[in-house]
Order: sequence, then structure tokens, then C-alpha cells
Amino acid sequence: MPEWNIAFGAYGAQGVKGHEFVARRLDSLAGFIASPVTTRRGLAARLRYLTSSPRQLAAAREAGLTISDRTIRAQQAGIRAPSARTLREIDAAYQRVRRQNVSRHLLARLNRQGRGTRVEFHPVNQSAVDRPRQRVVEYRTLNVRKWERIVGVWEAGDDAGLDAAWVDEVVVDLGSQWGQYEYVTNIGFAA
Repeated sequence: MPEWNIAFGAYGAQGVKGHEFVARRLDSLAGFIASPVTTRRGLAARLRYLTSSPRQLAAAREAGLTISDRTIRAQQAGIRAPSARTLREIDAAYQRVRRQNVSRHLLARLNRQGRGTRVEFHPVNQSAVDRPRQRVVEYRTLNVRKWERIVGVWEAGDDAGLDAAWVDEVVVDLGSQWGQYEYVTNIGFAA
């Protein structure tokens, strides 16, 4: 039941939806190129990744890369500077293809042959909330064994689906207090 906390922050609590931290952590585990696409090095690395093989180029085309092969070659050679729209398109295609390529490996690492991965929930920051309105919320940990749906919607780039999957598959397993962990200050896990 996502969106349980419809008026979150009304009294000054600070936090972020848990699925956003999960997406950031999965992105960091995927190992994206660190240089931004706006730099020559970042653009060259993304184009090299997307065009390294015919299979990669086909996946990039499926992911929304519409620029021609001739334009790609000109940009790789530094003859033609890409527009802002083209840079966004290249970066989006790169992220989508990278997620597709690493999702199976990442899923195996997170599931750990059925043992799962320990996830840490850091509660919301209530320092700005008046004392009578503060809740007793504590740091919690949970061993998550079902990552298939979460990694699947992350791979697809579906933010609303990731929110629903995170709440339905993980947060509700915290018991009757699950609503207190829909918004958090951090979600931590390693794979």
C-alpha cells in the first residue's frame, strides 16, 4: 500500500522515499561511467560502450538511440559536437543498456543463492519536529531474499514500479511498523 504517508513532512520530518535510495544504490553497484556525458571523455566512453559490438548497438537502438551511425562516427572522431538533446539521448540509452547488461549479475549477487542480502533502514530525521509530535523510530535491519521484481523494475527504469515493488516486497516485512520506514534518511546494502 504505497503512499501511506500522504502528508509526509507536515511537521518538519526530513527523509526520502526508500525506493529512491535503492535505485541510487543499485546504480552505484552497476558501475556507471563516472565522467559526465557533457565532457569529451564521458561522451567518448559512452559511445564506445554503446557501439563496441553489433549486439550492443542493437540494444542501444532498442533503448532509444536514434542518431545515425555516421553521426556517431563523427562524434567519436571529434568532428561534430552533439547537441544537448543528443547528449541526453546518448546518456539515457547508455544507462538503459548498462542496466540490462548488469541486471542478471547484480540479481545473482543480491540473492546470494537464496541467502539474500542484509538491508539497513535508517529512520527519518525528526530533529525539526516538535518534541510532542516525534515518533520513536529506530534503526532496523532486514534480510531481503526476493530481489527479482525490484531489480526488474529498476532495469526498466520504472520509478513508480520500483516504489511499489520496494514497499510490497520489502518494507511490509518490517511488520506493523512498516509505514514508519516508507520515508527514510538512508537505505544501505552491499552486494
